[in-house]
Amino acid sequence: MPMTRTLVLTVDRDNDLGVKTGIRGPVVGRRQVMAAALKLGIADPEESDTNAILGALSQHDNLAENNAEEEEVEIAILTGDEKVGIRSDRAVAAQLEEVVAAFQPDKAILVTDGAEDESVLPIIQSQVRIDHVEKIIVKQSKGIEGTYYYIVKALEDPKWRAKIMIPVGLVMALFGLGIMLPNEIGGIVIGGLPLVTGLYLLSKGAGIETTVNKVIQEMRDNADAAMFSSLLWTATLFSAIFAVAEGYREYSAQVLSASSSVVWLEVVNSALAWIVIAFLTSTAGFMLLRLKRGSFSGRLLVLGIFGMVVYSFVDTALDIAIRVLLGESYEFSVPVIIDDLQYPMIWIVVLWMAMTIVRSLRTRQAQTERYWGI
Repeated sequence: MPMTRTLVLTVDRDNDLGVKTGIRGPVVGRRQVMAAALKLGIADPEESDTNAILGALSQHDNLAENNAEEEEVEIAILTGDEKVGIRSDRAVAAQLEEVVAAFQPDKAILVTDGAEDESVLPIIQSQVRIDHVEKIIVKQSKGIEGTYYYIVKALEDPKWRAKIMIPVGLVMALFGLGIMLPNEIGGIVIGGLPLVTGLYLLSKGAGIETTVNKVIQEMRDNADAAMFSSLLWTATLFSAIFAVAEGYREYSAQVLSASSSVVWLEVVNSALAWIVIAFLTSTAGFMLLRLKRGSFSGRLLVLGIFGMVVYSFVDTALDIAIRVLLGESYEFSVPVIIDDLQYPMIWIVVLWMAMTIVRSLRTRQAQTERYWGI
């Protein structure tokens, strides 16, 4: 029968092994993995990656003792980077490619200590078949004292400290500020607490936090482009603030002299221009980063022009609706409609031209194998 090769893997995605012991991945072979586990355990007895490595050693020994002679078993540790994200996943993929090229396994067993290391499972499956995933869960005391101890340890960890203390601190600061300010303003600040909490939960649920972290990582990798992008995103922030301020100003001016439906239409209409400016500046910031990295696809340019198409139609529709609701006569004739829709139609033509240019440049780039920036 042909020889079957089984690879037992454990992944240290945040590279605690390298940071705390100086050992660089990949670590291959039972003796080397045992030495790495011993050094990591001595350096930090509370490190959960030590248990994952020992669990992988247990799996390796069980397979080596129980399987037939025609099955060869190997063990390896893959390490990432302390800045968990694209850089760590690339390091894991490169080390896995090295191990697979040397051992050429037919199947693999992944041993992890939590969901963070399990997130690299698609990377591993792209190079070797995974037969089994085992999670090592350390048995802990369930008492109140033990719970307090683990909460304190979590707060000492920089990763957990940022996730726990920043949201709690923000909520407490807003609550205290709302109490200190005068009644009306303080009520608005305290009332904003559910808004802030809801936006935070929405960002977590929709994965917006991942996108923001990716943008921050891109800004670190492209410092010169990031400087201009930061200015554009600062303009985005101020434009959003101006949109809210302009809408509130219009609401205060119109609430005593118009019907409720027209008031809200006037509010949206007055804030619409600042909303579009915020959208365009944020899109321009992303375009700069993509151009710097050489990954500009032209979609952001098309998206920005499409935003102008939407803005022109919404602005025209709001203007017509406000005039009709205020009792002004509006003639639904072809010349009047064409006159009102001339700017939206111009932006539609610009959008069509941009899509045509981007499509043609992509085709030319594919035919000539030369990078045209698209």
